[in-house]
Amino acid sequence: MARSAVLSEPVPGEDRAAMKKLEGKYLTFVLGEEEYGLDITRVKEIIGVMEVTHLPKTPHFIKGVINLRGKVIPLIDLRLKFGMQEARYTRETVFIVVEVSGVQMGIIVDTVKEVLDIRAADIEPPPKFGTRLTADFILGMGKVAGKVKILLDIERVLTGEEAAMLSSLAENMEDKP
Repeated sequence: MARSAVLSEPVPGEDRAAMKKLEGKYLTFVLGEEEYGLDITRVKEIIGVMEVTHLPKTPHFIKGVINLRGKVIPLIDLRLKFGMQEARYTRETVFIVVEVSGVQMGIIVDTVKEVLDIRAADIEPPPKFGTRLTADFILGMGKVAGKVKILLDIERVLTGEEAAMLSSLAENMEDKP
């Protein structure tokens, strides 16, 4: 079934109630050709590219750590996490600092667009890909001005094991003098 066909199907009442909970403000950003949205309440700050300390023996999408005003926080590259090609940093590349399960981390995005107020009526459930592919990290699809924004559940972008590793990494870095 084509992606557009999935998005145009009627939304059952139960899904509509779930979409109502997703209504709100989203920080939108770009990765490659797609636009994504993060619940604005999860965003701590947006900073420009800064020096990254690379760490050995970490998954390829963990770029290392940054020192943000004395606090060491892990940094992940969402392009790599989502299976996209790595991109060179440009003047528009930013780090978005978010809090996930009590741990602050930075995510690298191509560029930040804007904060949008997305109504429940403009949010569709995430597409279903069957049992082989999971889209648990997608809250919904926001329809704004004829375009689709992929609304992310930042808590689910990382697996439980990956989140635990980042948490441990952050704790270990803070313990070092």
